[in-house]
Amino acid sequence: MSAFSPEMRTRAEQLVAVYPQRRSALIPLCHLAQEQEGYLTEALMIEIAELTGVTPAEVRGTVTFYDMLHTEPVGRYVVSVCTNIACLLAGGQEMLEHAEGKLGIRAGGTTQDGRFTIEEAECLADCDIAPCVQVNSRFVRTTTTDALDSLIDELSSGDRSDIPPHGTLIRVQRSVGLVADPKEVEAQRTKVRLADSKASS
Repeated sequence: MSAFSPEMRTRAEQLVAVYPQRRSALIPLCHLAQEQEGYLTEALMIEIAELTGVTPAEVRGTVTFYDMLHTEPVGRYVVSVCTNIACLLAGGQEMLEHAEGKLGIRAGGTTQDGRFTIEEAECLADCDIAPCVQVNSRFVRTTTTDALDSLIDELSSGDRSDIPPHGTLIRVQRSVGLVADPKEVEAQRTKVRLADSKASS
């Protein structure tokens, strides 16, 4: 039985079909799994391994390498506060400590109601708006503690529909664009494999 929901399993198979090598779909599949569950469960990592033709250990190695992928449950909202040099000089550490105080948890923790997780982040690539804060990988341009308090209050009350639940990278599925015919993809893969085997002979 699939750890993906039927809809997500279909999307996963469509993703794999786009790539010349199945293993290239590994990270996109991790994001898809995280969109479903909020984090990567053991069952999902095993299924991703099967879909991509790699070992579960390779999937786990990838997942644990990237900060944006989680192997444990996180809150509906993951609040990332940058403390890298530009943000540090602009008050990033103080912003992080304020967020911890506001939510009553330390960086890396999740509130008891499961709504918020705080994480200390390295550069979030918005250095001109320092200190940089993201919620669920969305820039919120919150540079003062008062603004952060307002943001957290808005998220708590459900007033920020522009920020989807954690794990959702895109909210609109493509209905046009790159569509791969599985038979054509397999034919091209076979052609590449034959060319590779001739070249190595």
